[in-house]
Amino acid sequence: MDIGSGHGYPESSLSNFAPHPFEIDGVDCASMEGFLQSLKFQDAQMQMYVCTLVGREAKFKGKHKKWYKEQVLYWQGVPIPRDSQEYQDLLDRAFNQLAKNSKFAAALLGTGVAVLKHSIGKTDPHNTVLTQQEFCSRLRFIRRQLALKRLRKVNETNK
Repeated sequence: MDIGSGHGYPESSLSNFAPHPFEIDGVDCASMEGFLQSLKFQDAQMQMYVCTLVGREAKFKGKHKKWYKEQVLYWQGVPIPRDSQEYQDLLDRAFNQLAKNSKFAAALLGTGVAVLKHSIGKTDPHNTVLTQQEFCSRLRFIRRQLALKRLRKVNETNK
């Protein structure tokens, strides 16, 4: 199943471009793309603004930022090296918060056991804020967690 905004459901609903609001560290995000693009901006106020954006508007807001030259991204004004565990932890937190969005969770569960891929994504972490592997592995992990939660709920109901 190839995730992308131009694909059908549920693939398009799993795209970072999809308008799935979530909150992280007190910041409201309108989409995962808005959050990811915000990481390219050092100014915390600008980050908050970029987090409100969705889809192509978010993508193009951060498109020309040259973050990759220094390999440093930012969250709430704090620099974070792209290749750090701190950055991976931030991505985990963001995706875990996104998973609380019921429409996103339903779309992810709707993929069943399908293999998830993101063919338009990049593979080199030096050139992107989220590689194909980082994206798809987080989706697989969250899908397992949501499925286990659903199974526990069914088992408790049947007791």
